Formats: sequence, structure tokens, C-alpha cells
Amino acid sequence: MKKLFLLPLAIAAFSVGACSQKAQNETGEAADAVAADVNSTVGEAVDDVQAAGDRAFGAAENAADRAGDKLDNAADRAGAAADRAGDRIDNATDRAQREAGQELEQTGREMQR
Repeated sequence: MKKLFLLPLAIAAFSVGACSQKAQNETGEAADAVAADVNSTVGEAVDDVQAAGDRAFGAAENAADRAGDKLDNAADRAGAAADRAGDRIDNATDRAQREAGQELEQTGREMQR
């Protein structure tokens, strides 16, 4: 990329070969100043792009972490709800078995009378 900016400057420097030595020196100094400015600007742009990329990547990582945490919490809540439902089913089954046993006992007593 730097070469693309420096090429027109080099062409301009060669084209002023017919000018006086002072004009050539001034043109060379101006070309050096422009090249230094271009190099500085390009360097700053690269740094800015890298910093923006780092910020975007960090934000994406944070969002993924938060989403993962939410999924973990939802799974924990679903697991706890399933455990509670299982406990209720066990309790209802126990009650039904007790009631059925009591009914059988009572029927047996009535048959003996």
C-alpha cells in the first residue's frame, strides 16, 4: 500500500530533473514529508482497525458468555422443576398405593363377615 503512494511521488521527483537544485531539494523534502504523513496516517488507520476489531471480538465473547450463562441457568431451573415434578409423582403414587391397599384390606374384612 505504501508503494502505491510513493510511486506518484517518485515519478514527480524524476520529472523535476530539469529544475534547479534548490527546486529539486524542496521537491524532495516535500515528497519526504508527504511520504512520512502517509506512513503515519496508514499506521494510525491500521491501529484503529485493529482496536475496533479487538473491541468487536471482546463484545462478541461477552455476549456468548452471557448467553451461555442464561442457558445454564435455564437448564438448572428446568432440572429443578423436573425434580419437583418427579417428587410429586412419587408422592401421588405412594398415596394411591396406600389407598388401594386400604381398600383391599377393607374389602377382605367385609368378605370375611
